[in-house]
Amino acid sequence: MRELTLEFIESLGYDEITEARSNVAVPEEFPEYDNKIEENRRFSYFTVMPDHISEKITDAGKLSVTGHRYSSAILMFHGLNERSWDKYRPWAEYIANSTGKPVILFPMSLHINRSPARWSNPREMQRYVSEHIAAGGDPTDLSFFNYALSTRISADPFRFYLAGRETVHNVSQLVNEIREERHPFLSRDCKMDVFAYSIGALLSQVLFMSDSSGFFSNSRLFMFCGGALFSEMNGSSKLIMDRRAFNILNKYYREFFVKDNLEKRRVGDEIEDAFIAHIGYDLFRSKRTGFYKRNRDRIRIISLKKDVVIPTSGIKRALGSTWKHILKEFDFPFKYSHEVPFPNDGQKVNLVEKNFWFEKVFCEAALFLR
Repeated sequence: MRELTLEFIESLGYDEITEARSNVAVPEEFPEYDNKIEENRRFSYFTVMPDHISEKITDAGKLSVTGHRYSSAILMFHGLNERSWDKYRPWAEYIANSTGKPVILFPMSLHINRSPARWSNPREMQRYVSEHIAAGGDPTDLSFFNYALSTRISADPFRFYLAGRETVHNVSQLVNEIREERHPFLSRDCKMDVFAYSIGALLSQVLFMSDSSGFFSNSRLFMFCGGALFSEMNGSSKLIMDRRAFNILNKYYREFFVKDNLEKRRVGDEIEDAFIAHIGYDLFRSKRTGFYKRNRDRIRIISLKKDVVIPTSGIKRALGSTWKHILKEFDFPFKYSHEVPFPNDGQKVNLVEKNFWFEKVFCEAALFLR
C-alpha cells in the first residue's frame, strides 16, 4: 500500500465552532474544552495512492508524487468513535487500485488522530469504567473503548452536531485549497467522489444536500452500512457508545434540537437544514426525498440485513420511494456486525467466504466510483 501523509490546519469555520463550543458542558473526567484540543485543529490526513503512480521516496521515508496531478479523487469517511484507520486501509487500497484514483482518509472532528491520546488509553479508561459501575452507574454497553465518547455525549449531546458541522467546514476548506491549486497532487478542477461508512454516511448526506458552492454537484456518493434517518439508528454498542449516552443523544435530537431553541444553539443555514432533514422529523421530509429522487443516479448504498445499528428499514425511510433504485441489501454467510462487517477471526469465519463478500462489496463501490 502506498500512502501519503498531509498536514491540515483548520481555519474555515474555526471562529464559529469555537464560539459555539464555549457553552458546551465538559464532564469532570475530561476537563479539556473541545475548542482547546490542539490535535483537533492541527492534524494529519492520509491518502492511499493507486499502485501505478509515478513516485519517489523522500529522505524522510515518505512517499512523494512526482509530476502528476489527479483530476479525480475519492474522500473516505469513517464511523462514530473510531480511533484508528486500521479497518479502513484495506478498503481504501482496494478502491484506489480498482479505480486508479487517490483515496483520501479524512478524519472527522475529535476522532482518529484528532483527539487526545488518553481517550484511547485502555488502562486509564477501564479505571473510569470500573469506578462508574462501582458507583451504581448503568453498565449496559459501557466499555473502555467507548467511555470517553459516552461520557462527553452524556454531558452535552450538542457536541455531536458541532463535530459534524466542524467536519463539513473542514471538507469545504480542503475543497477550497484544491480550487486554489494549493494541494500537492490534485488539480484545481478535481472531481471529488465519496465513499462513506456508518455515521460518515450521515456526514456525506449533509455535505451533498447542503452543497451551496456546487463543488459536489457532479460527484458520486457510495454508502456502506449507512444512510438511515438518525431516528432509526441504534448507537448503543461497546464499540460506539453506552446505552445511557445513546438514549440522551437520541432524546435530545428527536425531542429538543428542533423544537426548543431557547439556548439559541441553532444557526438556521443549509448545513443545519440538511442535518434536520435526516433526523426523522416531518420537517424537510419532502426536501430530503426530493433530493434523493433528483440525484438517484449518483448515489448508491449497500446495507447489511443483520445490521442493528443502521438497519435497512431506516435507510429506506430516509430515501423514500427512491430506495428501490439506490439500495441493495446483503447478508453475509458468516457472523458479522455493523461495527465489524468483515471479522478477522479466521477460526470462526471462512476466509474464502469473507474474501468473496469483501470483493463483492468493494467491487460494486469501485465500479460506481470509477
